[in-house]
Amino acid sequence: MSIAEVFDELVTRQPLVPPFPPRASDSMTALGRLKAIRRSAIDTWGQRAYEDDVIKGRFFGRSSFILNTPQAIRHVLVENYENYTRTPAAFRVLRPMLGEGLLLAEGRSWKHQRRTLAPAFTPRAVTTLVPHMVSAIDETMADLDARRDGPVDLREVMQRMTLEIAGRTMFSFGMARHGAALRDFVVEYGERLARPHFLDLVLPLGWPSPQDISRIFFRKRWTQFIQALIAERRASGKNEGAPPRDLFELMVAARDPETGAAFSDEQLGDQVATMILAGHETTATALFWSLYLLALDPATQDDVAAEVRNIAASDTGGVERLSVTRAVIDETMRLYPPAFLIARAAAGPDNIAGIPVAAKDVILIAPWLLHRHEKLWHDPNAFIPARFAPGMPPPDRFAYLPFGVGPRVCIGAHFAIVEATLALAKLIGSFRVDLQDRDPVMPVGVVTTQPDRSPLFRITRR
Repeated sequence: MSIAEVFDELVTRQPLVPPFPPRASDSMTALGRLKAIRRSAIDTWGQRAYEDDVIKGRFFGRSSFILNTPQAIRHVLVENYENYTRTPAAFRVLRPMLGEGLLLAEGRSWKHQRRTLAPAFTPRAVTTLVPHMVSAIDETMADLDARRDGPVDLREVMQRMTLEIAGRTMFSFGMARHGAALRDFVVEYGERLARPHFLDLVLPLGWPSPQDISRIFFRKRWTQFIQALIAERRASGKNEGAPPRDLFELMVAARDPETGAAFSDEQLGDQVATMILAGHETTATALFWSLYLLALDPATQDDVAAEVRNIAASDTGGVERLSVTRAVIDETMRLYPPAFLIARAAAGPDNIAGIPVAAKDVILIAPWLLHRHEKLWHDPNAFIPARFAPGMPPPDRFAYLPFGVGPRVCIGAHFAIVEATLALAKLIGSFRVDLQDRDPVMPVGVVTTQPDRSPLFRITRR
């Protein structure tokens, strides 16, 4: 069957509608909303959020706006992006892990970092890192082969695999000795410190909340850990005259094209932390949801396996030919966007879609809502990879935001797509994936779109 015939069949097939959380009451009180945010921000949105263009509300004395129209989103994230900064709550939650790295930097610091890092994430640079990806994926495949026919926690497997890829592409060494410690940091922070408390939302950024005190001590331990990784990589040396073999060498060699400035040791540490954390956690989550959806939809899983059968997917050329696999990844990130919410605070007054905005008002652009909005998508809650088939009209650039959009679009988007497509193709090409139980897995919005539990899978050789 040709690729076109596969997509034709996908269009006509009865689509899977995976489980999704019940909609909140549109009359939810501020206290109820605060409690829900602690559990999952997704649980705070009612039916109006999936139907209306703009929703205005009040939250702790400030106006807030949920934007669901592409033109309004274009205005905030592209046309007037310098007027919109991260919210104080976002800085409180993310800065202890990411420091002043690219994800959180603002103004001139951000421009310097973006210009300096850009050459390390071009498609050509990513191609040099593919062998690191392939080696980690192949080792994961061998491990899964030894565990086939038994229950497997594929979420944990994907986290370990993407962490290994992050370590090898960053440092050229595996994470066998460091992976457990790094995962402990991530789990500790996610469970204890990443969920915003009431005071995180209402106190000015310069006033530390009780959570901030704990975050300061965490930050000290975390920074020491990252610096130890960097010291180990530096001790391994560099092959003089040879091209950079990993992201670390690319970042050490990087210079701002305007000023010629390199990263300081502190800046380098924050970039390493940002790339390892943002890279491995979001890609692991996207791969988990892809495997979950394919386990619920065996016919589409078979389509992916058939595509992979005769394609050597060990390089980016192979990845480019994996159109069905890529469509599954794209549709998975529509239903379960790794970053479910983009929150911004207005630095000064503005006008969005005819609505006046005051300084410090909060602007919410939620890919979770946008990707399931009833005005923007046909059958928005259904899993229909054919939406992203070659030749199909692409979605509006400001209605589909798995990696954000505009000047602050994710710098690692191409890296993540190559990694996820390659990994999913190799896994599904070799194994049939089934769920051990049929209890629904619900998405939870806490920093990323996480599953509320880790279901067990059964894998068998094809």
